[in-house]
Amino acid sequence: MKTKLKVAVIGLGHIGKAVATNLVKGNRDVIVADRKIVKAKELSKELGDLAQPSEIAEAIKQADIIVIAVWFNSSKELLQQYAIELQGKIIIDPSNPIAPDEKGGFKKIIAEKESAGEILSALLPKNAKFVKALGTLGVSSLASAAFQKPANVLFYATDDTSINADVDQLIHDNGFEPLRIGGIDQSIRIEVFGDLHEFGALGKTITLNAAKQLVQLHQESLSH
Repeated sequence: MKTKLKVAVIGLGHIGKAVATNLVKGNRDVIVADRKIVKAKELSKELGDLAQPSEIAEAIKQADIIVIAVWFNSSKELLQQYAIELQGKIIIDPSNPIAPDEKGGFKKIIAEKESAGEILSALLPKNAKFVKALGTLGVSSLASAAFQKPANVLFYATDDTSINADVDQLIHDNGFEPLRIGGIDQSIRIEVFGDLHEFGALGKTITLNAAKQLVQLHQESLSH
C-alpha cells in the first residue's frame, strides 16, 4: 500500500478546523498550524494524538501536502511569505474570493469571470503543484456531510494529473468521494457562485453518480 503523504493545515478558522477534524476522523495524521500557535495547541489537544501543533514555517517544512485554509487575500500573502518553504509542495486551496456585502450575504471581490484558483496558481513557488479543493461546500456541510453513505462528493481541479491519487486519498480521508473536473481553468466552477458549488447553481451536497452526470452533461454541452 502506498504511504500517505504528510498533511499540514495552515489556518485554523472554520474551514481549517473542519478539514483537520475530518482528517482525524478518517484516521489520518495532520499537522495543524496558525499564526497564533495557541490555536494550534488548543485544536491539537481537542483532536488527540493524530493532530500535531506547529508553527507555520515548520509545518510547511514537515508536510508534503499543504492545505492553505485562510481567506483569499491572506492566501496570496502566505504564498509569497513562505515561497521558499513551499517549493515542491502540493498546495491545496479551498479559498473563495468573497467578502460580506451590505445585505447580509456575500459578494465576489474579484472580477466576475476571474477565479481564485487561477490567480493563486499564478503565484506558485518553484516546482509546487496546485489543487483547488476542499472549498466546494460551506463549512457546515463540510463537517456534517462527511462520512455519509452513500458518500457525498468534493470536486477538485488541478493541472497536474500526477498527483490525482494523492488528492483523491486526501478527500477520501476527509470523508468524501473525490471527483476531478479538469484543470485550474475550471476552478471557477467549484468556487462560490459557480455551477458546482453548494452556494452556486448546485445548491446542495451531491453523491458521485449524480456528480458524474452533471460533469458529463457540461462536457457534452461544450462539444455541441
